[in-house]
Amino acid sequence: MASQIKASQATLALVLATITFAVNFSAWTLFAVMIVELKQTLNLSNTQVGILLSAPILTGALLRLPVGLLCERFSPKVLWLVQMLITIPPLLLLPAIESFTEYVFVGLLIGVSGASFTIGIRYITDWFDSDEQGTAMGVFGAGNAGAALSLILVPYISNLWGSQYIGWVYGALLLVSCVVFGVFAPSTPKYLQVKKTQQLAFYIKPLTQPNVWRFGLYYYFVFGSFLALLLWLPQYYVNAYQLSFNEASLLTLLFVTSSSMARAAGGWFADKFGARQVNWSVFWICLVCLFFLSYPPTTMTIHGVSKDVNLQIEINVWIFTLLLLVIGIAQGFGRASVYKLVNDYYPEQMGSVGGFVAMLGALGGCTLPVMFGLAVELIGVYSACFMLLYGVLACCMFLMFLAIKRERYQQRVFRAKQQNFLEMD
Repeated sequence: MASQIKASQATLALVLATITFAVNFSAWTLFAVMIVELKQTLNLSNTQVGILLSAPILTGALLRLPVGLLCERFSPKVLWLVQMLITIPPLLLLPAIESFTEYVFVGLLIGVSGASFTIGIRYITDWFDSDEQGTAMGVFGAGNAGAALSLILVPYISNLWGSQYIGWVYGALLLVSCVVFGVFAPSTPKYLQVKKTQQLAFYIKPLTQPNVWRFGLYYYFVFGSFLALLLWLPQYYVNAYQLSFNEASLLTLLFVTSSSMARAAGGWFADKFGARQVNWSVFWICLVCLFFLSYPPTTMTIHGVSKDVNLQIEINVWIFTLLLLVIGIAQGFGRASVYKLVNDYYPEQMGSVGGFVAMLGALGGCTLPVMFGLAVELIGVYSACFMLLYGVLACCMFLMFLAIKRERYQQRVFRAKQQNFLEMD
């Protein structure tokens, strides 16, 4: 009977946590949809666009580690309610601001919503056994689809009432989510709670280990680049392919939704086949796609025997979107498999280690848009952002190769010691 109650409460906790995370993620990425209009209204450069997009991401990234440590000591449910109540006031300020500096400042405040991922992960891990953690975290991570909510809701609000009401609607939406989660989400009972008698050093010590930093670098790509792309894509489609804002939003919506839904499947695959195998496959798929996306529109003149031959190479919008969808789905699998790795290595420190990895990943969403803007301005082609991602991924794959090689070496040494192959006569 107790197991049935636990199972039903676990399901309710997962469903409500996923929905609540989706609403918070929608607020966290709100500027991704507003940026096309803001770029014209405020006359922003590509670098300023990157800074504005990164403002809320920065706060959410930096808060993930301290919030993760707090989750080891205090109730994640209570911390989540506090986080949502803090996020509401800056959303209500949006209609009153007009300058670039003011938008950056308010964006930093709205970024508190980005800490919701760490809180939610810590909240649900108490409810599931180790062989279910990948699937559970994958389902919860599908809350990334909250970005799709913004792509649908923001244009609708603007057309119906005007853009000045966007902040008010989002504030109300977050308040409703806060009330629903506070009333209906189950609090973790004492017999499910992880013992919290350990000293702070127990949770901080793993953060110095190379494995944690390596997992953080993986997440920097699979989540950071996903976040950067969903922020960057609407204006990329408008500038590179001269699409309308509605068309750009629709194609970005397709990318975000498919990638977010794939995360749930990625968790199951990580449980079934192993997180490392999933990660390695994800990286290879993304590497191939990024190679083609990095190639800028090119016109070549081949000087033949009797005449010149003009050759034009360009990825049209449909091939571009297809490659993006493949990358997005692969990243969805990768986001789930990275957190399965974290749980495999550090099951008792999911708050601290999970928060640290989430922080490094979110910093990718903060730093990459700025670097996208700088790369486009310096190189002079829109595909420069994908060249940058190609380099980041190459670093991830190189470190993963070294880590696998080192681990296999240590296993051989361990087996040799067990069989006395290294003993001296």
